[in-house]
Amino acid sequence: MQKFSIDVKISEVVFALERFAPLPLQESYDNAGLQVGLTEVEASGALLCLDVTEEVIDEAVDLGCNLVVSHHPLLFHGLKTVSDRSYVERCVRKAIQNDVTVYSAHTNLDNAEDGVNFKIAEKLEMEQVRLLLPRPVKVRDGGHEYTVMAGSGVSGVLPEAEDSLKFLQRVKSVFQIECLSHNELLQRPVRKVVLCGGAGDFLLEEAIRLGADAFLTGEMHYHQYFGHDQELQIVAMGHYQSEQYTKEIFHSIISEACPDLPLYMTSINTNPIKYL
Repeated sequence: MQKFSIDVKISEVVFALERFAPLPLQESYDNAGLQVGLTEVEASGALLCLDVTEEVIDEAVDLGCNLVVSHHPLLFHGLKTVSDRSYVERCVRKAIQNDVTVYSAHTNLDNAEDGVNFKIAEKLEMEQVRLLLPRPVKVRDGGHEYTVMAGSGVSGVLPEAEDSLKFLQRVKSVFQIECLSHNELLQRPVRKVVLCGGAGDFLLEEAIRLGADAFLTGEMHYHQYFGHDQELQIVAMGHYQSEQYTKEIFHSIISEACPDLPLYMTSINTNPIKYL
């Protein structure tokens, strides 16, 4: 593995990420944070990705990176063995064998101000973007305690009202979506939008309560499409598609804190869903 004399420890990268999206912001079911490896070692470079796969770890090694920063945790569920029976176990083994540290910022980054959902809103040029269902969260930093706001999803408005079909076409284009799912076309312009990356369909009723013209998320259950025709435009972007620009957030955070650290965005499309 290629070495760089940059005198940046992996712990410094972790500190920057957790200052932006403190771990207490994550949901109770989540496992954000350190996944595999050591943090008190010098960083040679960081590969930024949405998902950790064997190909991603190989790419990190080829690039001379000993750190992989992902959105989705590699270790979402506990492991009782580490062999080669699943891709997760194989990734753990490969990371350890190559001295690659894996760190994930997941629902803490979803729930943070200027986090994943703000990035989606930015791509759609939304304005007046605010956290949805904001709540205060206490965070401890050494001997200090402070409060930050967290929220599931965001609401905002488009700069100008937009025909529903044109809005859907723009979403499809901006996020490079192969197959966009939606309910029947809204017969009024779209201006107010509520969105949540990933599996955010639990916020549909909140979007309706807020009087949104459109609700965007990564995944929707089939039966949730019923009963809302002409109430609001429901748009399912695809889980991967909705969160793909999370890598840009990582890049911004790390480059500001550790400007000399080589950073790379993965060239691998890790979306496991294919479209015919």
